[in-house]
Amino acid sequence: MKRTMKETLLRVVILLAGLTIAHLGVTLFLLADLGADPFNVLVQGIFRTVSRMTGWGVLTHGYTHISICFLIILVLLFVDRSYIKIGTLLCMICGGPIIDFFTYFLGFLFAEERPLWFKLPILAAGCVILAFGMTIVIKSDAGTGPNDLVALVISDKSHFKFSIVRVIVDAGFVAAGFLLGGSFGIGTIVCACLVGPVAGFFLPRSEKLVSKLLP
Repeated sequence: MKRTMKETLLRVVILLAGLTIAHLGVTLFLLADLGADPFNVLVQGIFRTVSRMTGWGVLTHGYTHISICFLIILVLLFVDRSYIKIGTLLCMICGGPIIDFFTYFLGFLFAEERPLWFKLPILAAGCVILAFGMTIVIKSDAGTGPNDLVALVISDKSHFKFSIVRVIVDAGFVAAGFLLGGSFGIGTIVCACLVGPVAGFFLPRSEKLVSKLLP
């Protein structure tokens, strides 16, 4: 059934709310500096490599994030532009600036070196918040982020199961990012083990929440 303009706009607003929540979670465990989620391991690696080689002071994690997402969008224009939707564009373009925004206001938490007992709860909280925001994005049915998008395209084109391809894509992001200097660590492992089950817990609840918001 064709969606009305009002429903489409509402779904985009819900997606943006979920995206903001999810990237608050990403920011928390990036600040904990115990590792990053797979895509941000890659972003960190490229960011640190480019910063080291060029000395660009204006470069930030967020700008690097959005640049990689633009590159993915550019590739999709040649591969299959049907995957590019307004929600997809918002997911991929807004993520980096949201991280920079939260980093600016929450940076005081890690203005100095913190012990592991302080970092771990913030890391866990970040994973839970990320998982919750991610489920809202999924249930908005208006687009998705870079990890899911890359896995979806490869899965469709190769006819391999999405779940298997997603694991391979994440592993590839981690491997490439780690080789370039990204922060692979306990945070990456916690994210891989915690986000999936927590998202499974939140999915039916987010579906009910989104369904109540939609007409």
